[in-house]
Amino acid sequence: MSGRPAADRPRLLVLRALGLGDLLTAVPALRALRRAHPDHELLLAAPARQAPAAAATGAVDRVIPASAPGRGVPGRIGWSGPPPDVAVDLHGNGPASNRPLSRLRPARLLAYAHPPARIAGPLWREDEHERLRWCRLLSWYGIPADPDDLRLPVPVRPSPAPGAVVLHPGADAAARRWPAERFAAVGAALRAAGHRVVVTAGAGEAGRAHDVARCAGLPAPAVLGGHTDPPFAELAALVAQARAVVVGDTGLAHLATALGTPSVVLFGPVGPRLWGPPPGALHRALWHPDGDHARPGDAHGDVPDERLLRITVPEVLAALAQLPEPAPHPRPPTLTGAGPPGPRPNQPP
Repeated sequence: MSGRPAADRPRLLVLRALGLGDLLTAVPALRALRRAHPDHELLLAAPARQAPAAAATGAVDRVIPASAPGRGVPGRIGWSGPPPDVAVDLHGNGPASNRPLSRLRPARLLAYAHPPARIAGPLWREDEHERLRWCRLLSWYGIPADPDDLRLPVPVRPSPAPGAVVLHPGADAAARRWPAERFAAVGAALRAAGHRVVVTAGAGEAGRAHDVARCAGLPAPAVLGGHTDPPFAELAALVAQARAVVVGDTGLAHLATALGTPSVVLFGPVGPRLWGPPPGALHRALWHPDGDHARPGDAHGDVPDERLLRITVPEVLAALAQLPEPAPHPRPPTLTGAGPPGPRPNQPP
């Protein structure tokens, strides 16, 4: 990044005011923008809670807090000073996400095509993986972007549960929540075999996480988070030093991908070819669609999707057993009292 004072640098503004998984799928695009504009201050309009994750990408200089209910588009961006030199819509497609950027009168706006607003970008494709979508946008504007450039550096801080299998039963919509009793059955089977198991929870998910832990026979301290979102640094350290992660189609799945941690990801209303991990042995994406449509259900529905319910406990345990060993990371010192890591899920206890 440029050593010039921020006040003397041109500014590049990116709109991506969404969740953790959305931010992580945009990492290749953010890094491409960083390489293409090394002298710019790169600002990300996103929820304030995403600032630590944005910093971890190595591409973002500063987060401008911006959010809207659900997956809506912020009506305005808290901008001050001269217009941005470049504004980039990585939030969506069309006037809703173009408008708050256009109002800032950037010298250049990079976005998908919207003829009424005289934006001559590439055409939007519904059936496209989220990482590829934003790299293709930038490539159309002459900015090379590698969709595989998605890894985050491994945190140096110690994990609160090194070597554990991490179960994450939450998601922001019921359609993507595999039943809690099935997560509990997976946890119980792993615990009975001698593996260390922890359950993570986002804000408001404490009750569900504690239900999973209790039914799995895990102690209450095995639940991390729930009343508030766990701090990103702690969550990243936990995932980076985990044996594996079992998770639905939500932000923690993308964090496992970004940190190179083996994962089993459970899909229902939306298929892995739109939001799944990259192909390879490190991640197993489980999905049982009716046909070849990549978006057969409502990702924001209020009941578990029928395709998600077709995934069974034995199937998840079998997928865990097939995962490779995680790539070795330099291990920071173990926290006092944290205990040794448990056996690997595909090894005898």
